[in-house]
Amino acid sequence: MGGTLDGKAALVTGGSRGIGAAIVRRLAADGAEVTFTYVSNEGAAQEVVSLVKAAGGRARAVQADQADLAGLPKLFALAAEATGGLDILVCNAAAAMVTPIADVTEAAYDELMAANVKGPFFALQQAGAVLRDGGRVINLSTLNTALPGPGISLYAASKAALEQFAAVAAREYGPRGITVNCVSPGATDTDMFRNANPPEAADMMVGMTALGRVGQPADIADVVAFLAGPDGRWITGQNLRVTGGLLI
Repeated sequence: MGGTLDGKAALVTGGSRGIGAAIVRRLAADGAEVTFTYVSNEGAAQEVVSLVKAAGGRARAVQADQADLAGLPKLFALAAEATGGLDILVCNAAAAMVTPIADVTEAAYDELMAANVKGPFFALQQAGAVLRDGGRVINLSTLNTALPGPGISLYAASKAALEQFAAVAAREYGPRGITVNCVSPGATDTDMFRNANPPEAADMMVGMTALGRVGQPADIADVVAFLAGPDGRWITGQNLRVTGGLLI
């Protein structure tokens, strides 16, 4: 297998299912050596590895919780060992919570912010030390930072933080040719979307979307691959809303 990412090494957090799994498969299809993390579902992670290998690509799964900062250096070292460096970081792993502001506890606040903000921030810091010149960082945000709704105060705020991290890091890492961007999916057919929304939400979103359907994980993965590849070299500090026209 060969492609635009031949010889590149990528690290994808949260790559065992949904959008993350699609990103792993697409980057591997483009030739990257992909390391991805999962928290607990080893079976799903190994299924992704098997699918990548069956297609002629290279991927490996590493059990890691991005809220656990102590394991970050080892994780980045593992991702870099096959090619002697790291070229691409995709911060995809995230926790979701739908709770009215009045019912959010301090413990829930700390847990979600550790997973969605603190972990990605220090991964971004680690990337600055490990990425080769000309590298890529892509943070997965959400349409909900522009289209918020009841119950998602912490989720939307945590993703808004990733957007600001990307904007600042684009300035700081730019002199080395490293691009830093966000991709913000709209309604996408994933377990997270189904678990966080009532059954009728998908039909409602279809009616609101210019292209007339709910997104698929591959729709998002294709945009991530574009930013990770050579054609994305002149885009940095941006937030690409990949929504099929849910927000125009």
